[in-house]
Amino acid sequence: MERRDFIYTTFLASLTAFIPAEAHNFLVSEKDPKLSDFEKRLTPVGRALEFEDFYVWCNSPIEGPDGKIHVFFSRWSKSKGMGGWLNGSEIAHAVADRPEGPYEYVNTVLAPRGAGFWDATTCHNPSIHFVDGKYALFFLGNSNGKFDTKRIGLATADSLYGPWERPNEPLLQPGKEGEWDDFITTNPSFLKHPNGEYWLYYKSLDKEGYVHPKFEIKGNRKYGLAISKSLQGPYMKYKENPVVDFHKMGNNQQCEDAFVWYEDKKFRMLARDMGVFGIDKGLYMDSKDGKHWSKPQIGYQELSKYIEQPIAPKHLNRYGRAERPQLLFQKGKPTYLFTASQGGKYETASAFIFKIN
Repeated sequence: MERRDFIYTTFLASLTAFIPAEAHNFLVSEKDPKLSDFEKRLTPVGRALEFEDFYVWCNSPIEGPDGKIHVFFSRWSKSKGMGGWLNGSEIAHAVADRPEGPYEYVNTVLAPRGAGFWDATTCHNPSIHFVDGKYALFFLGNSNGKFDTKRIGLATADSLYGPWERPNEPLLQPGKEGEWDDFITTNPSFLKHPNGEYWLYYKSLDKEGYVHPKFEIKGNRKYGLAISKSLQGPYMKYKENPVVDFHKMGNNQQCEDAFVWYEDKKFRMLARDMGVFGIDKGLYMDSKDGKHWSKPQIGYQELSKYIEQPIAPKHLNRYGRAERPQLLFQKGKPTYLFTASQGGKYETASAFIFKIN
């Protein structure tokens, strides 16, 4: 190391001993090529939507015509533990005067319908959009309380306060036997393309596959694209699917929880990292056509990079990471990142919000 570099490094080390953690993270991140420009714009706001008797997940925000911020979120009974999302989640509506909150529960808009329905046992993964004068609430349901019947659906309403028209059939079914997506359709992410088409991104996974030593899974998660000429479908799957597939990168790297949007003539994606940079981080990618995506960068980091939290309770094994990224748009620009994270004052799970500078 040259003397000039040594002096500079020593200066930084001594400086960071006297500055807050947030500033330290800023100094480090400025020189980290793995961090996306998106990540560098994030400022942590903190938790919201904490309810004593519920786990809260999948927080999807939208600004209403009343100027208020509406969030559609998943919740399930605290008594079910973290795994209750799979066999007892409902989708609820909350409202606040400001993106930071506080939020007031309004009502439950979609609940499991019981035996005989495709969404009999859970309603989860809400993603709210205003499309063609209607509110479109994409979500997933299952019919047996298990993983293998997860399907994407679409509910619509003229008002954020409902009533919601509920689908009798899923919006997107799995592929034929032997196709890459022949197991499930889940994690919907929607946008209306500038050309007027309706684009739906969805996750599926291999039924069988190598099990990564750091997290038990039953296959590699990938993302497909389905396109329609109308909001209600039918959605035709892109013939070159999957459009996001990390399995060739080795070590069973993958992602989930994708959120896709179009901004400044580019398609952009946030997703939960599952082995690229670390399973507690988020990913950022962009694309010129929405079909061929850039190499991933870090979209957001583990919460310890932004805040200090208490020691993890023993019953929360996903503590410290932010999942299910969803964006709030105001005047056509993303202004806040809403995520879901275990923890909070009730030791369950809640929203965790970032401001986008």
